[in-house]
Amino acid sequence: MQKGIKFRIYPNKGQKAFIHQTLGCCRFIYNRGLAMRKEGYEKGKKIGYGQTSAMLTELKKQEEFAFLKEVDSIALQQSLRDLDRGFVNFFQKRASHPTFKSKHNHFQSYRTVNQKDNIRIVGRYIKLPKLGYVKVRQSMEVGNIHHVTIEHTPSGKYFAVLNVEFEPEPRPNQGGTIGIDVGIKTFYSDSNGNTVANPKYLERSMRKLVREQRRLSRKQKGSHNRDKQRIRVARVHEKVTNQRNDFLQKQSTMLVRENQTICIEDLHVKGMIRNHKLAKSIASVSWAKFFEMLEYKAVWYGNEIRKVPTMYPSSQTCSSCGYRNPLVKNLRIRIWECPGCHAVHDRDTNAGINILKKGLQLQSA
Repeated sequence: MQKGIKFRIYPNKGQKAFIHQTLGCCRFIYNRGLAMRKEGYEKGKKIGYGQTSAMLTELKKQEEFAFLKEVDSIALQQSLRDLDRGFVNFFQKRASHPTFKSKHNHFQSYRTVNQKDNIRIVGRYIKLPKLGYVKVRQSMEVGNIHHVTIEHTPSGKYFAVLNVEFEPEPRPNQGGTIGIDVGIKTFYSDSNGNTVANPKYLERSMRKLVREQRRLSRKQKGSHNRDKQRIRVARVHEKVTNQRNDFLQKQSTMLVRENQTICIEDLHVKGMIRNHKLAKSIASVSWAKFFEMLEYKAVWYGNEIRKVPTMYPSSQTCSSCGYRNPLVKNLRIRIWECPGCHAVHDRDTNAGINILKKGLQLQSA
């Protein structure tokens, strides 16, 4: 099994220049390969990875493109493999059609593979192909490194994302079962009656973000001051992202440690974001990422994730007697009394209980 571990790196001036040279060459080869594929499609020819790889070999022989020999050759090949994977995902309807990469995109990355131990951590440094030893902030021990992705973020920072061999250690949990009903005002309510507040990191940073973006709009395009202000804006976004990821990691880990079976709704988050009134709130709360974390941690540690169908009326159904109350479709109703058994329900806790019951039924079916 493999997993990604992200460390911040601190390249010196020369190493930064070489990273950006490699990024530019990888982008050039990716775009060249994409153009070759599009031209082949228009002429009725099938162009695959083999043809684009041969194109790269021919380019290196030309004096005009001698600069391609200066950078990591594996990184150039990987950019073509990424392009090929992009087309595979497109034809299997898992992604949109690959597009040309722009140098104006402030997030750039390239990937290279570990061969003959040419990628390894030595003390406070990481050895990278062509770059040599780069200072790294290592926060945990790593296993065998398969490949590494070098990232340059909009905030001006550099990161190495290591894909390492990983054998999850058996982690005993408390053996519980739980149903989770996610929301916007509260991040989620569970079948045990607990609620976790939505931290609203974006909303809390909005005032500062608006101020910094206003300053950015006043800077002259192409100026050094505008670039510095753009980095300030990017750092506000980066802080919000880091806070949100930390919160999601802690909540998902807690649920996996405490429960063997976790029941959730099978929400179509992409479709829900099309609702322009709720899109910002749904994107901010990051349900999809939370569910993704629960799923891969469940695979690691042997937990079960049960997905309840999207259309199941968990909020409208009485968890005591099963009576369905259509009036509860109104989201303003937070507390309601069942006309059948007169039990009083909190809308979200009741939904969590019903999600748990439905999930356990699916398990036994």
